[in-house]
Amino acid sequence: MLRLVWLISCVFAVPVIAADWPQWRGPEGQGHAPTAEDLPVQWSVGSVEGINTNRDNIYWRTELPGRAWSSAMIDGETIWLTTAIEDGSAQEGPPPPGSKKPQPRSVAKSVTFRALALDARDGQILENIELFSVDNPQPTHVLNSFASPSPVLGPDRLYCQFGDYGTACVDTKKASVVWHNRSQRLNHENGPGSTPIVWKDLLIFHCDGSDVQYVVALDVSTGEEVWRTDRSGEMNDNPEMKKAYGTPLVTSVGGREVLLSPGSDWLYGYDPENGKELWKVNYGILGFSIVARPVVADRVVYFSTSFMKTELLAVQLGPKVNSTPEILWRYKRSVPRMPSPVLVDDSVYLFGDKGIATCLDRHTGEARWTGRLGGGFSSSPLFADGKIYVGNHEGEMFVIQPGDALNILAKNEFDEAIMASPAAIGDSLYVRTDKAMYRIKKAGF
Repeated sequence: MLRLVWLISCVFAVPVIAADWPQWRGPEGQGHAPTAEDLPVQWSVGSVEGINTNRDNIYWRTELPGRAWSSAMIDGETIWLTTAIEDGSAQEGPPPPGSKKPQPRSVAKSVTFRALALDARDGQILENIELFSVDNPQPTHVLNSFASPSPVLGPDRLYCQFGDYGTACVDTKKASVVWHNRSQRLNHENGPGSTPIVWKDLLIFHCDGSDVQYVVALDVSTGEEVWRTDRSGEMNDNPEMKKAYGTPLVTSVGGREVLLSPGSDWLYGYDPENGKELWKVNYGILGFSIVARPVVADRVVYFSTSFMKTELLAVQLGPKVNSTPEILWRYKRSVPRMPSPVLVDDSVYLFGDKGIATCLDRHTGEARWTGRLGGGFSSSPLFADGKIYVGNHEGEMFVIQPGDALNILAKNEFDEAIMASPAAIGDSLYVRTDKAMYRIKKAGF
């Protein structure tokens, strides 16, 4: 209880709505599961399909249609997901403009974007809703998907954003599309990645392409654009190094709310009400294709500069909403380009793309320990029930005890790639792989 009180007092992210798991990385967007308890540490997947009452801690497994890396949202007994159904997909395609070396990319003749509703009690697919279709979509990198951005829940609404391909709002009670907007266009080069957030009556998301870079807010009721703010920071001349896939986070500074918005080469602070730029901080290095979401404690923002010379920066905010922040420290070794950091007590935990785990003192940036997990990581870690859960491309999910040394409690095999970030509510862990959705719960149920 004391740890929970401390965490609430030090984390200044602003909650979205009262749904159990309304946005990517949980209620506060920080990778914490505040209601999780008595979660399994070990489980055995084997050949599981549907409800399973054996002693393997797998409550159910449900095969999912399409291909998508988006994470699950949970409201009561309903799990919401997005997916993309590809027609004529192939692992080929030319390198993106400005790239010096070829990159394997997935191309398709058309893509249909869908929202899925699953029953949390048994995993049954309750709804499979067509949102819209796009012909001749931009290709995606093979590590990406057409539906990588996670949706976000609002009261009786699910908001699904797919970058250049469009945004859709679903009435979760009627299982029908309320509106669709495709006026926010950009060239992703490698597919969409930025996840939206809901703040009051606005849906806010990044549009950082190689051609245009801006942040936009839509009216949640109508889908109409309310404000749009262009990035003002000077960037590299190479268009490829102007793109980013970041997700904003709203935090409190001096009694007012600020939209923290990482883009290429700059961290921006905006007024979420109108999109006015309040300040910006240059990374001091080249940083682009931003993927990881920031975390915040005691008015200090921790975030990765992602690709090129990857560093983790600690940036002090405030004391006033329009005060220019300052960089407190930098850390440069095995910093993740894609997985977000997670804060536990006075430590920052990092899980690098190539399988190196690191624990830093969040006040000084000094490394307490590093260790090799192995595999490739894109999914962001989850702190739940006093433990850290994190999965890799090889289908391994590690359960780690936070502390002064790397303590791996278990390594669980899915044999399916883990690209989405897990969720945990009560006594259950929810994991999406590249093939299925799982509910993991201690045997005895």
